[in-house]
Amino acid sequence: MALRAFSELTKGIGQCKNQLWQSQMIMQKYSDWAFVNEPSKKKVTDMPPMDQPVPNLPKAIYSNLKEGQQKTQVTVLSNGLTVASESRFGEFCTVGVIIDSGSRYEVHYPSGISHFLEKLAFNSTINCPDKDEMLNILEKHGGICDSQASRDTFIYAASAYTSGLDEVIKLLSEATLRPLITEEEVDGARQSIHFELETLNMRPEQETLLMDMIHVAAYRNNTLGLPKLCPQKNLGKINRELLFTYLSQHYLPKRMVVAGVGVEHQTLCNAVQKYFVEQRPIWETEHGLFKTSNIIGADDSIAQYTGGYVTEECDIPQFASAGLPVLSHVMIGLEGCSHQDKDFIAMCVLNMMMGGGGSFSAGGPGKGMYTRLYTNVLNRYHWMYSATAYNHAYADTGLFCIHASAPPTHLRELVEVLVKELVSMTGQIGDQELRRAKTQLQSMLLMNLESRPVIFEDVGRQVLASGHRKRPEYFIQQIEKVTKDDIIAVAKRLLASDPSVAARGDLKRMPSLEYIQAGLLDSEGRMPNKKLSLFR
Repeated sequence: MALRAFSELTKGIGQCKNQLWQSQMIMQKYSDWAFVNEPSKKKVTDMPPMDQPVPNLPKAIYSNLKEGQQKTQVTVLSNGLTVASESRFGEFCTVGVIIDSGSRYEVHYPSGISHFLEKLAFNSTINCPDKDEMLNILEKHGGICDSQASRDTFIYAASAYTSGLDEVIKLLSEATLRPLITEEEVDGARQSIHFELETLNMRPEQETLLMDMIHVAAYRNNTLGLPKLCPQKNLGKINRELLFTYLSQHYLPKRMVVAGVGVEHQTLCNAVQKYFVEQRPIWETEHGLFKTSNIIGADDSIAQYTGGYVTEECDIPQFASAGLPVLSHVMIGLEGCSHQDKDFIAMCVLNMMMGGGGSFSAGGPGKGMYTRLYTNVLNRYHWMYSATAYNHAYADTGLFCIHASAPPTHLRELVEVLVKELVSMTGQIGDQELRRAKTQLQSMLLMNLESRPVIFEDVGRQVLASGHRKRPEYFIQQIEKVTKDDIIAVAKRLLASDPSVAARGDLKRMPSLEYIQAGLLDSEGRMPNKKLSLFR
């Protein structure tokens, strides 16, 4: 009994000790929390308290819709060079040079000059012998650069912080007027173009090659019919001397516009005056770059639409996706109008109304799913894999065309469907159809102009073509004014021209140009053939 009483006493003492120890731990814990919640007396930052403003901050600049920031300013400098700019909110700017140069002006040269110049852009120059030095200067201002050659214009452009505008303009002037174009760089461009041509022939997509072919067919042996891509046979003909000869006749101040978006106009003019006017081009300061006896002035021929038929029988690679067949591609074109023509806006609305795309495109009305080439073609003929309308507008002409693809076994039916759709453009037009096309064109215009580089290109191209820029509001209003009668009138204008046809792939069932032309002349778009037709 005594042992049991002693054991219980010992156990009670132990429990009391445990309770005392736990109470001390809890008190210590609460004491630590109290210390944590106490404000620190130590200074940890030089910033003022939250209820006071931060000193020495620059004054905030907010975006606004002032009329002055929506105006394109244009100045012609003493040597004939045009400077155009438009103010935009933000720290970045896009500036560049738009030149009246391109493959359409290569009639006196081997075709492919512009293709070579595109590959040679932003290489070594007089003041930047090392290409990396030029790129490092641009990178210092958070910039990127690019060049783009088309059939009627050549663009050198850069985007960077506005604070680096002077150095960016200097680099653009170097790339445009003072390139060294070394033999090593020409060889590199030649290899790059050779690889690009090989790649294009190994890809299932045929749009790039067909665009060249349809222009060759539409403008046979003149201006816009000269190939944009350098032909394989010309790779060895184009050399440093030939390139400098071309530059000396086409990179002239009167054929150039320096455009900027997001810059102050006078600042831009001062920089352009310093680097584009006061400093001369390399072909004027260095002799022996080319033979003066070989000089031929820039071609100013007006494009002559001829219509024609260009085909290439070849094997077109398949898409990687399983189950897709080998396709043949056809493009049928008609003479359109220039971007200065009174029918230009109506032609653009007609192009949106035709629309189209690939049979596997996803999306809603913004992707063209309710356009004619979807509802009348892709949704009705399971063997059609793509059908897309294009409208190319140039300074003196235009080309309206439809590109479609299908298995070679359905090639004749494909052409019949395209001919019928082209003829149907002169038929009835629904109110909803026209409204949708106009709204889609307006929204596409405004969405594209949200991008600063697109605004730059729009400013440059318009000023180069007409000396001024028309505001987006003007085009929105003109689109709104287009009526059904306007659409039918431009459709009839298209059908009054001879067709241009380009095709690649297995073309054993490809109809002749005469049959296609007869179908376009028929009021219902039926092609004369004794065989069974889709529409008889």
